[in-house]
Amino acid sequence: MKLSARLQLIADWLPSGCRFADIGSDHGLLPVSAVQSGKAVFAIAGEVNDGPLEAARRQVAVAGEGARISVRKGNGLAVVASGEVDAITIAGMGGALIVTILGEGKDKLEGVKRLVLQPNVGGEFVRRWLLDHDWYLAKEAILEEDGKIYEVMMAERPSDAARQNEELYQERDIPGSKLQLTKDLLLMMGPHLTTQPNTAFVAKWNSEMEKLEKIRLSLVASDLEASRKKEAELARLAGQLKEVLACLPKVKP
Repeated sequence: MKLSARLQLIADWLPSGCRFADIGSDHGLLPVSAVQSGKAVFAIAGEVNDGPLEAARRQVAVAGEGARISVRKGNGLAVVASGEVDAITIAGMGGALIVTILGEGKDKLEGVKRLVLQPNVGGEFVRRWLLDHDWYLAKEAILEEDGKIYEVMMAERPSDAARQNEELYQERDIPGSKLQLTKDLLLMMGPHLTTQPNTAFVAKWNSEMEKLEKIRLSLVASDLEASRKKEAELARLAGQLKEVLACLPKVKP
């Protein structure tokens, strides 16, 4: 089965021979591909909406994988029994929603060794949640596909997660700049992504700076003290992002 580049990357980052749950599975493409390729021995395709749920059931039936893929209706990790899977994928939704799903289903994460997450927006929320709950962000990637930019994150839970996270988010100097990559900037932009920025990374942050400028300009005419403070804050952030982009290592395709 041919997957999109985004879904293929998620599949590639699954542990070999895993039992995983794909939350918000949509048409069930990822579970079908993962079991047929041998990457997974069992998968749960979880969906809360009837349309995608039925599409996933059809996909699994056509593929003849009903014995290895369980299609279940439910909200978030409610479709998973404790100890049933050792990996979880959540893709194609906002970072805030991903964090809500993980938080509300935290008891289902016992025994889970890997999370592969793909927030459409709000990657910072996901990184903060992982850090706060002793998950180590082992890998991250950013890619552009069909005019959209996607971030993919892979997290694990080693015994020394606190130490590894401290190293990962340690403040860094930027060659050629007095500005440092602070913990907040690393959480926002990605501690791995900032080490080898590619064209998708640069495109994303140029777009984010444009959005910040539009918001800032909308605040200029306001006489409210809160608006002036917010405008100054946005201007400062935009300036930091601009300097980071200018001084990071040469962009790689």
